[in-house]
Amino acid sequence: MKHTIAALLGATLLASPLAAQETDLLIGSTSASSSHYGYFVAIGQLINENTEGLKASVVETGATLDNIRRMGRGQIDLGLVTTNAVQHAVSGTNAFEGNAQDLRLLWVYTNAPQNVVVRADADVNSLEGLAGKRFNPGIKGGSTEATTEAVFNTLGLSADYVRGSTTDIVGAIKDNRLVGYVKSGSGLKLDGSTMDIAVSTDISVLGLSPEQAETLRAKMPDISVVDIPAGAADGIPAYSTWAFGVGVAAPASMDDETAYQIVSAIMADDTAQANAMAALKGANLAQMTLDYGTVPLHPGAARWFEEQGMKIPAKLKAN
Repeated sequence: MKHTIAALLGATLLASPLAAQETDLLIGSTSASSSHYGYFVAIGQLINENTEGLKASVVETGATLDNIRRMGRGQIDLGLVTTNAVQHAVSGTNAFEGNAQDLRLLWVYTNAPQNVVVRADADVNSLEGLAGKRFNPGIKGGSTEATTEAVFNTLGLSADYVRGSTTDIVGAIKDNRLVGYVKSGSGLKLDGSTMDIAVSTDISVLGLSPEQAETLRAKMPDISVVDIPAGAADGIPAYSTWAFGVGVAAPASMDDETAYQIVSAIMADDTAQANAMAALKGANLAQMTLDYGTVPLHPGAARWFEEQGMKIPAKLKAN
């Protein structure tokens, strides 16, 4: 009789949802020195606290392009992407020529102005002035790097490119081994790594001329041209620059319920994400996703939007 009871108890435990194995999720982020990394730590916590059977961990990566390639190899389950680079990946163009990736969008959380930051003592007053100067186009392997090079090629600009991680590049700018770099902003503010430079080194931001802005609008429809008001940092006047959205994508093979739970948890939150990234205070992530998304939503994500009665644009619908 004791053996029978033990067997029954064992069977009950095996059948219990509490005994069900959790699904581990690896989230690809970016450099730990970026303000976006802190955002993804908050995302991991939201998933762990507000979903059933999902356990998320955040890994530091080389940002967008690295994340897309890692998702393609099955090394991470979801990750940071920029709206232009993920569009290239899905369509098999640019860096993914002939190698289309089967990815779907989960959500967009911010619009990322690409800030051309230089030392104020570098005597560089325009983008043209970077010719021959040691300059970093963005974190190595990231979307900022690829987009900067595309923008410079389109505008006929040049610089003596120096590659490296954000940490390496920040140190080189402080030491006057580089004149500057391109770094994604945090909303309408300069990124934390840029503010780190500004603590000990006076900086300025190089903006697009009206003619350059028009050229980009005509020739690079996968990016936006944005006007940044004065105050991106103390003493920084208004300027124009190029931008793209930053969001989270996952392989199309992700389970629909998993995607739905993740997006539901993110959209229900009104404090954790804003605490992690101040620029998100009051932000409407759902509308931002519909406005800036460039590839189809994952079916699980689309389910959440449909439940809210939101109209999904044709570009965000899977064929």
